[in-house]
Amino acid sequence: MGEVRVFIDFGSTFTKVVVFDLSKEELLARVQVPSTVDRDITIGLEEAWRLVRAEVGLGEEELRQAVACSSAAGGLRVACVGLVPEYTTEAARLAALGAGAKIVGVYSYELSEAEAAEVEELVPDIVLLTGGTDGGNRKVILHNARLLARTGDRIKNIVVAGNKAAHDEVRQILGGAGKNVILTRNVMPEFGRLEVEPCNRTIRELFLSRITEAKGIARVRSLIRGVVMPTPAAVLEAARLLAEGAGDCPGLGELLVVDVGGATTDVYSVARGLPTNPAVVTVGLAEPYVKRTVEGDLGMVHNLETLREIVGAGEEPEGFAEALGDLAARSGIPRTEREVETQIMLARAAVKTAVDRHAGRLEARVSPQGEFLLQRGKDLTGVGWVVGTGGPVAFSAAPRRVLEGALFRPEEPMLLKPKAPRFLVDHHYIMFALGLLAQAEPLKAARLMRKYLVPI
Repeated sequence: MGEVRVFIDFGSTFTKVVVFDLSKEELLARVQVPSTVDRDITIGLEEAWRLVRAEVGLGEEELRQAVACSSAAGGLRVACVGLVPEYTTEAARLAALGAGAKIVGVYSYELSEAEAAEVEELVPDIVLLTGGTDGGNRKVILHNARLLARTGDRIKNIVVAGNKAAHDEVRQILGGAGKNVILTRNVMPEFGRLEVEPCNRTIRELFLSRITEAKGIARVRSLIRGVVMPTPAAVLEAARLLAEGAGDCPGLGELLVVDVGGATTDVYSVARGLPTNPAVVTVGLAEPYVKRTVEGDLGMVHNLETLREIVGAGEEPEGFAEALGDLAARSGIPRTEREVETQIMLARAAVKTAVDRHAGRLEARVSPQGEFLLQRGKDLTGVGWVVGTGGPVAFSAAPRRVLEGALFRPEEPMLLKPKAPRFLVDHHYIMFALGLLAQAEPLKAARLMRKYLVPI
């Protein structure tokens, strides 16, 4: 056996194991079994490893060197508290999403007592507290710190990424109340300027040091080297690598990745998103080059009825309702031809809706000089590639038809979706593993990505 590396994803629906031979730059095995994090996460891992060993005959040492990502047990749950919705609160939201989090609540201005209680009811893994540019408003972040200090044990971890002039006082307030307080760089140190990377790193480090333990995920420490990041963060790293390349392996350039999962549909854009029409004026917060959005109402296992509503009753073919029920009973895995067709329709609806929400929009305005256009968000019309991953895309009988939900539509000209991209599919569903591999071996990860992502 050559230079073998094992990567694991503890997903909300399935535990997946991927094995590469790096000396040959080949995929040796990929298996998945139902996740067991609600009982004991090691049960699913041991079953998956039994299947891997049946395929490639590895020993326990390869498993002990494995690294993993996880979105199980609800993923990394973050509540964001900021000052102005369109600025510091939005900057906090973008930072948390970029770290692979699931946003469970967003609050702006001074919290009320009721809102502070609501944040506690959400039981977030982390509260991300922002507000004020450096040297700017201190009053609101201090007020919010005092209210969060009064909350109970369901709020343990608070990351502070606001006005640095308030940091010492915020630490005293929250630390004195027994909260675990981590200070990091302001997500918006100057008006309109994003600086989310330090906050991204802080959230990920906290995920590794404390949150995996609290969720029961750390039980696997006796079996593998460790869980090193949330799954969406691993896919984001893979998307960035695919766009930028590494060493002598060139990147594809600006692209969009759509990950359709059982609990959510995530969209990643690696693109500047500037207006393609020079007459258009951008408004709002500057968009990050690497951006992730997550849609918690578009999961292919947990949100089938929502997706059915999006498809629309008039579009449902005969037998659609029965097929939907059968898919729900089998965690979204189709068996019959009718179920396959139903899953394609639902997955396409998930892709379309998720990309609709991710892409920027134009708005017409009228001034004394005439009509002009404003752009909010990213212009993705010129993106060269759309990449599909996640089980309902990777294993679909018609992945291109599913991914075409991401395309620009002439009847909606103000929605800035890709106009003429080429398509790739993560046919083996291994992008999370390549994002993990990229942390140590970016060149090999890039080559494997170019080898195993298939044009469609």
